[in-house]
Amino acid sequence: MILDEKALLVMQPPPSYASSTSASSAGLPPFPSSARAPPPTLTSLPPHLLLHIIYLTFPQTPLPDQATIQRQRKTLYWMSVKLRVVDRTMYIACMHVLRSTHLPAYDALVRRPYSTDPFPIDHSPSAATTSPLNTLQRETSCLDRFIALKVREDVWADDSELHLERDEAYKDLFDLVQPRSRLEDLLREYGVAKGVVCVGAPPPPTKTKAPSSGSVKKKLPELPVRTPPTSPPSTSTSTSFISSLFRPKKPSSPTLSPTVSPFPPSPPSSHFPQPTRTPRRITPLPFHLLSISFSPRHVGVLLHSPSATTTGTGPAFAKRTIVSTPRARDETLEACARRLVSELRRWLEEEGG
Repeated sequence: MILDEKALLVMQPPPSYASSTSASSAGLPPFPSSARAPPPTLTSLPPHLLLHIIYLTFPQTPLPDQATIQRQRKTLYWMSVKLRVVDRTMYIACMHVLRSTHLPAYDALVRRPYSTDPFPIDHSPSAATTSPLNTLQRETSCLDRFIALKVREDVWADDSELHLERDEAYKDLFDLVQPRSRLEDLLREYGVAKGVVCVGAPPPPTKTKAPSSGSVKKKLPELPVRTPPTSPPSTSTSTSFISSLFRPKKPSSPTLSPTVSPFPPSPPSSHFPQPTRTPRRITPLPFHLLSISFSPRHVGVLLHSPSATTTGTGPAFAKRTIVSTPRARDETLEACARRLVSELRRWLEEEGG
């Protein structure tokens, strides 16, 4: 009898493959298999963990022959030259550390009255710049050049006391590259707001507003008031006086004074033909085809148009200046950008007309 009870407790065989598939679709756990998930890598970690690991690479203690700050400078140089070229994830993490570290020094070297904004807060990524390696803000590339120059000069100065920093490199960077790239960013911001510059595919052309008929008034010229000529005085005063003594007096007639007739009222302005302007179409220019020519006395907008010649890297682009305006040495970049946008709109109206 005991043997019969044990026979009743024998487990049933496992279900077939088809039944296990239907059971997993019903919410049951899948059947265990021998396949394993790929092992996690360093770049597959969440961004905040990867940044924390990169920050831990900075040494916090000095060596007998090197101070702590010198070891950290070498870590920044290693990060700029080697670590960030591993892959895309490492590049983003390393550039976050490098840019945040060198941004105060970059801001301190910007000349006044120039402004700087390599990381705009209100910037939203567009379809034209889906890659994090290619940013729409052109001043960011100027900051990256400064970082590459700064980390190299710091390490070389720590390695040898005979090394002399090249001041002309910083001078060229902040006298030309930084204001030019900042002016290009301002041209994009103001141009998009005014409808003369577009980011990505150009929208359909828009029409400019024509001035209303009442805004132009024709003023009549003022006519001079005409007065009758006065008679010249008589030369024979004594003769006329003697003859008047023996002449009978006549009844005096009223003296006639010259009167000026009033001018008729001016006709209404509706009787005169009003000049009309036909609306002209404006096609915004793509921002990636525009650049700035910057000098101490003049600024201009360059348009890059594809030429017939080709190079080994692709089609060549020909540059031509479409807008140019003078500037003062102490003039702000914002004022130059607004004037360039106004001139660019006038140029587009002439080209569209």
